[in-house]
Amino acid sequence: MNGTADQTKMLTDATGTETFLSGQISLCGSFSHNLDAKGRINFPAKLREIIGEKFMVARGIGKKFLAVYSMEMWMNVQQQLMAQPGQAGEALMRWINAGAAEVTPDKQGRILIPGPLREYAQLRKDVLVVGAGRKAEIWNPVLFKEEDDAFNPADYPELLDQLRL
Repeated sequence: MNGTADQTKMLTDATGTETFLSGQISLCGSFSHNLDAKGRINFPAKLREIIGEKFMVARGIGKKFLAVYSMEMWMNVQQQLMAQPGQAGEALMRWINAGAAEVTPDKQGRILIPGPLREYAQLRKDVLVVGAGRKAEIWNPVLFKEEDDAFNPADYPELLDQLRL
């Protein structure tokens, strides 16, 4: 699976439930994992099937998490960054790219998270991998809970109306 945005595929989860994916891919779910002594985590198979055989891990913007992009999505991010004019656009591109790493899961599905990225996201033993639409995110579970607890959908009535949720 190469992670393209216009794929059509049937996914079967561990319970045998099939999900039909068509059009925009949406990564979803939460997966608890442990960081081993070498800085590796088992990246969820369900997300690997969608995101592809290799992918990019970069610092998340605005919060202390790591963003995980398919190679195709990473190229889209790069194109968007290159289109930003001026020093602010250059600084953001430099910040994102300097902290990014291409990763390929090993035969056990583990990925190595480089030390500077682990430090940035404050990753310790426990790690939470969450699907976040067009990307996945890797979080320190304590920081994720703080963010999750602080979010209230009722604070966004216009968005909820627009989405008809």
